[in-house]
Amino acid sequence: MECGLFLEFPRRPGMSEAAAFAEGFAQVEAVERYGLDAIWLAELHFSPERSVLAAPLVLASAIAARTRRIKVGLAVLVLPLSNPLRTAEEAATVDHISQGRLEFGVGRSGFPITYERFGIPYGESRDRLFEQIEIIRRAWTEERFSFRGTYYSYEDVTVVPKPYQQPHPPIRLAVNSPDTFALAGRLGLPIFVAVRLGSLSDLVAPLHEYRAAWREAGHPGEGDVALRLPVFVGETREQALAVPRESTMAFYRYLGERLLASAAQAGTRAIEGRQERGQRLQTLTYEEALRDKLAYGTPEMVSERLLQLKEALGLSAILAEMNCGQQIAHEHVLASLRLFADKVLPALR
Repeated sequence: MECGLFLEFPRRPGMSEAAAFAEGFAQVEAVERYGLDAIWLAELHFSPERSVLAAPLVLASAIAARTRRIKVGLAVLVLPLSNPLRTAEEAATVDHISQGRLEFGVGRSGFPITYERFGIPYGESRDRLFEQIEIIRRAWTEERFSFRGTYYSYEDVTVVPKPYQQPHPPIRLAVNSPDTFALAGRLGLPIFVAVRLGSLSDLVAPLHEYRAAWREAGHPGEGDVALRLPVFVGETREQALAVPRESTMAFYRYLGERLLASAAQAGTRAIEGRQERGQRLQTLTYEEALRDKLAYGTPEMVSERLLQLKEALGLSAILAEMNCGQQIAHEHVLASLRLFADKVLPALR
């Protein structure tokens, strides 16, 4: 099972933007040095109290130039906020700079306020996402192409450069709403899953639908599933649970507030259950989070947890989020990362 670090280039209270970038790059270098497989970059906008990672392709380019071995993944690039031809050009450029180490993870994000500030209706986000995926694939694989869609139309265009990887970098889709699992399976797309809103057991049924749709569409194999999961490793159980507790619970309260605030906004779908999930996160206890959403503990505890999840969910990769809530001190994140690399990673390979 492939293991990488999910990174948001967090900015803690009182930290300068320059310091946030410096700490993020230090963690990237640790991932390369400690032998993990990949770094995965978020995309976050208009959140000065949370992150400086607003331009993931720019950071991916810098990371590709600083490293030699690890994959450089996007988790995820919010496609509907961008122009598909520009994205195709920039991502192919990063693929060349990294000599084929780019992992092109895409999604549409869950918060309408970001779309409002970019002037794009959130209700269009799902259709824009899939239209862009088709355009980018064609831009990467066809010398010249034309396209007529609902939101984008192009006539006889050539995108340069073509990707380093052939036919193109892996495209992995973030899925959350139930109906998207089967759609991703039919399209033959590898997927990201996460449990920020539900529980780990909630993933079993939709992943069954994903794999059934994958097989029915005639794609080889059983699909490809990567799990983004908060992970924290300590020398003792007490340390592993105490250090990330405040940051983790502050995050779930924040997420609950954002869901409640967005529940009635234009473009959100009733199927997403924002109101109910937001209310649930407001009352979530740490014990419930440990049981249903997290992998915190000693190396032995975390190894056992991840192996169980690999078996139960059929995982191909873990994106370890070692700073859930973005408020865990840098030295604690590095210590957890080192323990993970030394004592958990060998058990997963």
